[in-house]
Amino acid sequence: MSAETEALAEQIRQSVALLRRHLDWDVATTRLDELNQRAEDPALWNDAGAAQTMMRERTRLATNIDAVRRIEAEVADTIDIVEMAEAESDAGMVSDSIATLKRLADEVKLREIESLLSGEADGNDCYMEINAGAGGTEAQDWAEMLERMYMRWAEKHGYKIEIMDTSEGEQAGIKSATLMVSGPSAYGWLKTEAGVHRLVRISPFDSAARRQTSFASVYVYPVVDDTIEIEINPADLKVDTYRASGAGGQHVNKTESAIRITHVPSGIIVACQTDRSQHRNRATAMAMLKARLYERELQKQEEAAADAASSKTDIGWGHQIRSYVLAPYQLVKDLRTNVEKGNPAAVLDGDLDEFMAAALAARVGATRSEASAAAR
Repeated sequence: MSAETEALAEQIRQSVALLRRHLDWDVATTRLDELNQRAEDPALWNDAGAAQTMMRERTRLATNIDAVRRIEAEVADTIDIVEMAEAESDAGMVSDSIATLKRLADEVKLREIESLLSGEADGNDCYMEINAGAGGTEAQDWAEMLERMYMRWAEKHGYKIEIMDTSEGEQAGIKSATLMVSGPSAYGWLKTEAGVHRLVRISPFDSAARRQTSFASVYVYPVVDDTIEIEINPADLKVDTYRASGAGGQHVNKTESAIRITHVPSGIIVACQTDRSQHRNRATAMAMLKARLYERELQKQEEAAADAASSKTDIGWGHQIRSYVLAPYQLVKDLRTNVEKGNPAAVLDGDLDEFMAAALAARVGATRSEASAAAR
């Protein structure tokens, strides 16, 4: 086997070994066995909330453990194929096998980053709010482009995505939207996207075809389950009803079923219009409010634990995190990690993993460095 191929295979083996350590392999496999046994207990679903929490943990462990075993098996099989192909001087098969090893090397790096998702709510589903900045139609169109980008990212990863609330723009795009993303570690991944996103392009709404800069903000917070208690004083709430918008047949714009709740002390506003029932929309909006308040506490804890400058750059609301330049050149650049991609079309079609992985690695590294400094 060539030195290049052997070096690549060894790199993957070392990465897998590191991934096993991050997962605490023996503990993880033992825990998965326990959860598999509990999943067979008919009484499990007597407490639906606890059952869902357990099943999310089981899914996360099973996904990581199965991935490690699959990668190890694929590496072994690919090395056998390379050795056979080299013995038969089959250059095409050798090239294909090296491409497979490179793909596996990229995957194990991503899995290694994913194994670092150990925050209190990283494994939870999440809500994502997208708001157009100043700039009217331009910014509203950009907000809708971001909404599509995250929907495409979710689809590629097999996540379920639901539009909880949306406010349409006057001419095009959206003023705001709230999405619910459900899937393994949805919050852990998408929390890296919180911040202000900047677009530079030739305006499709300008007859003079001038270059325009638009801004939109993204805010991400975890879905909380019944095991997390959030106390809310009803006297602190301002509740408004309004008519739902968008698709929905005769019901739309005829009954005030949509709900908007303002938490006066914090200024947090949530809204829901997904159901025809005002009662169910109110229940969903209350769940969203609890999630917002919970995320605010998590953010305070993270800011206290992390380096101040790093915290402001990575998670501070209102800070520009990424630029998407479509003219006069093509480039997407993350301003926190300096990761760049020269294919904005692919990024806007949901190719975000590299940006997310780099931002997550930076956050984890900053937190660990601060913890080490504190320990010293």
